[in-house]
Amino acid sequence: MQRTTGDRSSLTATLTFLVRRDEKPYVHTEALTGASEPQYFAEQEVREVTMHNGRLQSTRLSLDTHGFELHGRETAVDDLYDDAAVTTAYYAEVETLIKEVTGASRVVIFDHTRRSDAGQRDIRGPANRVHNDYTERSGRERIRDVLGEEEAARMGNVPVVQINWWRPIRGPVKRSPLALLDASTLDHADLVATDLVYPDRIGEIYHLAYNPTQRWYYFPDLRRDEGLLIKGYDSRDDGRVRFTPHTAFQDPTTPLDAPPRESIEVRTLAFFD
Repeated sequence: MQRTTGDRSSLTATLTFLVRRDEKPYVHTEALTGASEPQYFAEQEVREVTMHNGRLQSTRLSLDTHGFELHGRETAVDDLYDDAAVTTAYYAEVETLIKEVTGASRVVIFDHTRRSDAGQRDIRGPANRVHNDYTERSGRERIRDVLGEEEAARMGNVPVVQINWWRPIRGPVKRSPLALLDASTLDHADLVATDLVYPDRIGEIYHLAYNPTQRWYYFPDLRRDEGLLIKGYDSRDDGRVRFTPHTAFQDPTTPLDAPPRESIEVRTLAFFD
């Protein structure tokens, strides 16, 4: 393991990928199975990868070139488990942040999710397979779901980007940090469209097949006053990155007594008209 002055420049960790097959993979979600973990109907493989310390390059990493950015940003919301405070004050903070950082003319926030690896039944665990939240198809569907058919049709020519704002609820994050693919190293042939089967619908996400040309980043010890913007879908197909595969992973240097990871991600649509 290499080190710089006071900071790890990289480490080796394992990530879980899907193996591409002719048959489309599918997943029975927790909502369908009633279990704490989804059930995968797909071949998976674990691969060892080099994880680069994004903190050492954070000033050059960008949403349009790499798919993610690190930002320091305080929140005035003391309790990020308080849904009323999150959907009012916190949503307003996120909207302001994304407009400031991206230049978006309009930001629509459509939900948020909390995650913890402490094993609480009412809180989702970290996603532990490399995935992207939206596909070419489901990205367009999400826009229609959020805006409604009429408004989505009216804004059909307006560029829209799905962006998540990911923040620790408590920090620094020692367990189950995020691994993020430098999306400029993504080969779109490695994106594996996967059905997510719910009790009342079927969604679609991308999982990722392993490719040795992929370059991976993580941000050690993320604090509560920091967060990550992550691009999940971009309607523009003009050379900028459009999808950013990511996953939680086990940092082999994590202390045994490290506290559980607790995080909140807010999902948004940013419009550029």
